[in-house]
Amino acid sequence: MLVLAQISDLHLDGTARGTERAERVMDRLRSLPTRVDALLVTGDIADHGAEAEYEEAARILDAPFPVLHCPGNHDRRGPYRKALLGEHGSAPGPEALDAPVNSVHRVGGAAILMCDSSIPGQDEGLLDSATYAWIETALDGLGGGVPVLLAFHHPPVALHHPLPDKYQLQEPERLAALLDRRPEIAALITGHAHTPAATTFAGRPLVVGPGVTWTLRLPWEGEQIADREADPGLAFHVLDDAGRLTTHYRTVPAS
Repeated sequence: MLVLAQISDLHLDGTARGTERAERVMDRLRSLPTRVDALLVTGDIADHGAEAEYEEAARILDAPFPVLHCPGNHDRRGPYRKALLGEHGSAPGPEALDAPVNSVHRVGGAAILMCDSSIPGQDEGLLDSATYAWIETALDGLGGGVPVLLAFHHPPVALHHPLPDKYQLQEPERLAALLDRRPEIAALITGHAHTPAATTFAGRPLVVGPGVTWTLRLPWEGEQIADREADPGLAFHVLDDAGRLTTHYRTVPAS
């Protein structure tokens, strides 16, 4: 059994508010009596994509457990790679800094694919052809028999709010076809919407992590979109030995 924490949409911007909210959540995770097996950070780590924001993220996200992350639409691949991943454009060249940021991780008896659904300069999401090819290669390399979680920023389905629904993952049919070919993918984990949500996509569980910076107010909750007074949220995902995912959501009030 794996216990995975998830945070999303930190939008670090150099302000005391953004830093405090992210530190509050990380302090909660570090203080748990039992460590989580890994933390997934599903995008929009920075608000403007500046190197200084990623330098701050590297400090805040330092933890005694693995921290796995992927970009969102506010992130910029070059500064992300330089300041958060420590890459500096060595061979094959500086253009590598702008390539999709994808990574595969073995955690216990499972594998987690952190995928880049960002489109540079746009708010919509897309898993591009290079990323789909990378996913197929990564899955082949696992050798079968390993449950896989696919994590990226943009949900591929409508969540019934006009803001995130306007900027969801494009070409969802391509993702559905991948899932149809790959039964080892147990579930999808996303962020972007700033609201905890759970649904299905192509017969798989799809869970959306809450936002750290602010919470989306749903249409029936009022006209103002961003609830900036709501406490930052996080999710705990339990992947059991049968490959079934169970998700619990928590908020982190100020002490």
